[in-house]
Amino acid sequence: MTVEIIRSQAKGCVSAPPSKSMAHRCLICAGLAKGESRISHVSYSQDILATLDCLQEMGATFEKGDDFVIIKGASPKAAAGKVYPCRESGSTLRFFLPLLLLSDGEKTMTGYGRLMERPLSVYEKICRESGIVLERGEGFIRLGTGLRGGVYEVAGNISSQFITGLLLALSLCEEKSELTIIPPIESRSYIDMTLQAMEKFSVKLQWQGNTLSIPGNSEYCARDITVEGDYSNAAFLEAFNLLGGEVSVSGLDEDSLQGDKIYRDYFSQIASGSPTLDVGNCPDLAPILMTAMAFCHGGRLMNTARLKIKESDRGEVMARELRKFGGRIAVNENEIIVEDRPLHQPQEILESHNDHRIAMSLAVLGSAYGGRIRGAEAVQKSYPDFFEKIGKLGVEVKQYDD
Repeated sequence: MTVEIIRSQAKGCVSAPPSKSMAHRCLICAGLAKGESRISHVSYSQDILATLDCLQEMGATFEKGDDFVIIKGASPKAAAGKVYPCRESGSTLRFFLPLLLLSDGEKTMTGYGRLMERPLSVYEKICRESGIVLERGEGFIRLGTGLRGGVYEVAGNISSQFITGLLLALSLCEEKSELTIIPPIESRSYIDMTLQAMEKFSVKLQWQGNTLSIPGNSEYCARDITVEGDYSNAAFLEAFNLLGGEVSVSGLDEDSLQGDKIYRDYFSQIASGSPTLDVGNCPDLAPILMTAMAFCHGGRLMNTARLKIKESDRGEVMARELRKFGGRIAVNENEIIVEDRPLHQPQEILESHNDHRIAMSLAVLGSAYGGRIRGAEAVQKSYPDFFEKIGKLGVEVKQYDD
């Protein structure tokens, strides 16, 4: 799908979409719980549908409402002999993989896009040292069994998704475990969100310095949970304000643990100058921060190396698309520099690179200069009604089938 954004200003109030990060965690905890849970304020993005697909394969049953899921849990120890379709969801892949190592027999995980290219080094090392089968092929991962509780150690500068997956799985092992995270710990907020979600379902873990103590044989209890609003996607809505819009976003918890809530502080710095901002704990904000810097006064992003292994090589492809507006961006090993220079309407078609956050960032900038975005359906990954929502705010959007 190609979307054309006509020069227009966004004005009005919009509610924040549900937090995809918290929805993943709550749905999986509900899927591990005995009894029936109700998870409310859920958006059926492609990533969330992938998690529901995998829960279903694991034996959970659920009923989907307009914005809620009623789910009865299952045991991952009975998960063998199934195929787990992760679509393009990195969270689904990394959260479920260690859970599947708890069951006897062979399991297969599948995915498409860049998903199966994304690193699994933490799990590969654990499996290699424990004699567990983890075989990667073209579009699939074949898994054996054998994960046990014990003492584990991981680097803190890897994706927090590995840590979440291990916490979920080790809590179900018979033995107690300790997971030590070697500083510096990036994306600490996502780890804390995992602990918060687990505690909501009666599994409480404790930090002892940089080590998490994990009780064995934990029992997840069914709960009724309402998913909080998503700061990650709210950032794209409030970014219109940097371009002259007047958008207010409701439904965000001021006490949220989400690391991406820092966008409001970062936007303020971008509006008033040419700041240096650290995205080590909020890498998903990088595309919209680059966009805002290009429109305003330029700036510099630090700790950007992990952008290479997202749905796209986000630093490189965002720089490529911003250059179509006249931007000048330098993408280095672990930093991105956006120069302060005038922009203009792009003469070339813009590309989403099959990345939802690239597509949304280009739509925001397109409201100031116009432009066509090819592959705009990428927003289905996290924010299916994004273009409908910004249309209601007054952004003129035209859609064309490719």
